[in-house]
Amino acid sequence: MVTLQLRQLDVPPGHRVKFHDVEWDEFEAILEEMGEHRGTRIAYDNGILEIMTPLPEHESDKEIIGDLLKAFLEECDVDFLTLGSTTFKNPQTLKGIEPDQCFYIQNEASVRGKKRLDLSIDPPPDLALEIDITSRTHPATYASLRVPELWRREGDRIQIYVLQSEQYVEVEDSPTFSGWYLHTVIPQYVEQSRSIGRNKTMRAFRAWVRAELEKRG
Repeated sequence: MVTLQLRQLDVPPGHRVKFHDVEWDEFEAILEEMGEHRGTRIAYDNGILEIMTPLPEHESDKEIIGDLLKAFLEECDVDFLTLGSTTFKNPQTLKGIEPDQCFYIQNEASVRGKKRLDLSIDPPPDLALEIDITSRTHPATYASLRVPELWRREGDRIQIYVLQSEQYVEVEDSPTFSGWYLHTVIPQYVEQSRSIGRNKTMRAFRAWVRAELEKRG
């Protein structure tokens, strides 16, 4: 049998590779060898390991959408914690995932100050964000990890899914940001950032949030 080293693996941006029959302890060893500071994303589902390298467009959308959500929460004075592409895994379900971005909002106080999270005792992120330029979202994995809300960016749309009876159901508005319809507002500012730049876009978005807060009393 031929054995290859992970350092021999080169996944071009926008591509992914799959490995089958990967045991959980092998998955843990692969994560350890790959380390935290890398450009790839992983997903593990009951023996199937996927490694993907995102495109620059993917990373750009991830950053601006994440920044807009952070700005919204700051303007609303809501404490939150972002953990980026942290590896979330649960050996009991044999699943693991690295979201493009994730937020602790309702459960922020429960994980505040923790350096390590264990999903067998700690809550999962309240919201996960996936940018689907290369069709990578794994809803079944997020469902098994009990992530309550999943945002999926595809094309110029953001779709919102909430976990109901262990499955995701698409909804018209985010329960976390009820009444704001951010999934329709944020894409407009993402597009705006491509013409006027990030900083002007962030200032315009914050001004919009403040004006809305004032109108809503």
